[in-house]
Amino acid sequence: MTADPAAPLSDQERAVLAVERRSWSGPGAKERAIREQLGISPVRYYQLLNALLDDRRALAEDPVTVNRLRRVRDARRGRR
Repeated sequence: MTADPAAPLSDQERAVLAVERRSWSGPGAKERAIREQLGISPVRYYQLLNALLDDRRALAEDPVTVNRLRRVRDARRGRR
């Protein structure tokens, strides 16, 4: 992400983090919410989310969620 490190997260970036804080009841519920609440495709959502995981501003905004997602991402990549 090429955002100004001093700038706050955008409303959309905060909304992406908020979606990740929720638990989802069944298959497709999260993807449906992404389309309905954020107005973007799930593919775009995951692109934004992945960029946020490497953004220090996101870590400062929601360290619990960002660190949890970083651990999941690292495990999928085969790291410890």
